[in-house]
Amino acid sequence: MNETHYAAMRAAHLVEASELLQLVDNLDDGIRLVDMRGIVERATDANGNQKAVYRGQKEEYLQGHIPGAVFIDWTQDIVDLHNTVPVQLAGPEKMALVLGLSGIGSRHQVIVYDASTSMQFATRFWWAMRAYGHEHVRVLNGGLLAWQEAGGKLQSGGASYAPEIFEAHFQPEWVVDAKQVLALEKEDVLLDARDPDQYFNRVKRGSRGGHIPGAKLLSREFVVDEKGRFLPSEQLQKLALEAGAEPEKRCVAYCNGGVAATAVLFALSMIGYKNLGNYDGSWNEWSERMELPVE
Repeated sequence: MNETHYAAMRAAHLVEASELLQLVDNLDDGIRLVDMRGIVERATDANGNQKAVYRGQKEEYLQGHIPGAVFIDWTQDIVDLHNTVPVQLAGPEKMALVLGLSGIGSRHQVIVYDASTSMQFATRFWWAMRAYGHEHVRVLNGGLLAWQEAGGKLQSGGASYAPEIFEAHFQPEWVVDAKQVLALEKEDVLLDARDPDQYFNRVKRGSRGGHIPGAKLLSREFVVDEKGRFLPSEQLQKLALEAGAEPEKRCVAYCNGGVAATAVLFALSMIGYKNLGNYDGSWNEWSERMELPVE
């Protein structure tokens, strides 16, 4: 892939803060901004056992957000609250309802951001939208920090729009379950997006530590810099190839809850990989099912 193609793919996935500054001043009704701020609060004991609490950051949003942005809670609004595995993707009816009531319709170009340095909550929304057939989603590169560093102002309180019609058309190739992970072909690639300590069982979250047999480590920390900006496309391609991921192969990513994995999938999509899937249950499910193998 040449530089021109890389640049076009990058522009289709990312919005730079400088571009968004211009857009916000002239927002038209065809664009919606989504604030997807969230956090995973972790506590690790001396033996390496880790517990995590998932939380959306609505209070932080209300204190200050990019003007015009609506808030969507990654732990409540786009998940199936009845699933015993945490933060699994919501069904089409809920997605259509939540997005429509937020003023997001099938006609809209969506720009999403968060305030983490991993960008994983914004990319989780990107993936959820892809899983329901909506491809016009871009992520603010570097998130809220990049916006503020570029001189962007914040707006307090909430933002709301008239309801829209969002048609959710499920794309099953984007969502992978445990049975499908077990059935992956030899030439397929399974990528672990968690941090190295978890992959190598120095830190254990859940009943078992380690990783899914055959999985290659491509942590979501590897694809962004320290400020949450995605690395140049050539560097992302190098990282992907080193992990055994090639454009023509089926690439499935997982993490703990199917969230960090989406940052890796986003990076791969941005460099032209098309056959991508997220094991949404991830380690939250896999580690608790004792019949499933661990390496």
